[in-house]
Amino acid sequence: MSVRPLESLPPTETLEIENGLSLMPRIKLTLTVYPVLPSVSKPIDEWKLKRALNEFLRTSLSVPVTIPEEDLVIRRVKDIKKRKREDPVAHGTLCIRDLGFLNSRRRRNSEHDVGDGEDVKVLERKFLDWRKQLVEKMDGIELNLEGIKYTLHVAVPKSDDFEGMKKEWEELYSFRNRGYSRDGRQEPDTIVLRGMPSRWFAEPRVSSKPSMLVTHTILSTFGKIRNINVAEEDDPGKDADEDIGVIISGLHCKIVVQFEKYQDFYNALRVLCCRSLQKQGTRLKSDYEVTWDKDGFFRNSRSHVQEKSSRMPAIGAGLYGNQASRHEPHNPQSTYEDTRRKRFKE
Repeated sequence: MSVRPLESLPPTETLEIENGLSLMPRIKLTLTVYPVLPSVSKPIDEWKLKRALNEFLRTSLSVPVTIPEEDLVIRRVKDIKKRKREDPVAHGTLCIRDLGFLNSRRRRNSEHDVGDGEDVKVLERKFLDWRKQLVEKMDGIELNLEGIKYTLHVAVPKSDDFEGMKKEWEELYSFRNRGYSRDGRQEPDTIVLRGMPSRWFAEPRVSSKPSMLVTHTILSTFGKIRNINVAEEDDPGKDADEDIGVIISGLHCKIVVQFEKYQDFYNALRVLCCRSLQKQGTRLKSDYEVTWDKDGFFRNSRSHVQEKSSRMPAIGAGLYGNQASRHEPHNPQSTYEDTRRKRFKE
């Protein structure tokens, strides 16, 4: 399928990629609720909190915003008696998906033949400025629910802060590149995605587990891939309800993808930030987490394999090989090139 150049994609437009998937723009904020009096022992009413937040968004902003129920998630601390005095009573997330009002300036500029590159920069600045103003408006507001006062703390998730991540790697690699020649400069090239629905990256009618080949096809939208790794996630994550205590395995997967070119890595991370993944034919949206790889995932994986093979007795090579092949479908830790060779060999 033909995909428009990623450099010309503004933060308010949807990007259609392979396998019936789309990346839809949104603004996501994290919410943390603290009682004004730390000694509060009554659980917060989630429904009344949502109603109060929606009322604030409808009446206190220059552009009124209404949040559908599924886009405003609140999780309270149910056993409030075990809560420490300095801990919050609830936390959650807020997603704003209708960003059409940000395109108004774009339509006016199009009448004066503004170039695509300048148009995208204008929209990016408008998007970031409006999000910043929203955070400043909401952060620190006081909510009165049933006579009990609460303070709301609002922030942009790190995985949605592209400029913050860019500053991180520029500072890190600036330190690493001291003394290097121009040709020897190091730059980041690997992206980590967490919370991706496994079924959306699986081979239809074959398995519900994420497929290396399908994942490679989907992410090739962003550029030529050097390495890719897909693994199922068992971790419920820091935002999971502490009272559930049950981990459902295999629903989501973690993807680590290394690009051959820095520019492809840069464009992919910029586009993946501040977007949700949606599958054609379903209303479900995946608000995944994305970041850049600070730890050298593929470099460390190769070192671990080399170290393990150097310590492995030659007499046990056959035994270990059989065990690896038997467990491989359940823990796909090989690269895409390895998988492709095995697939065609069969």
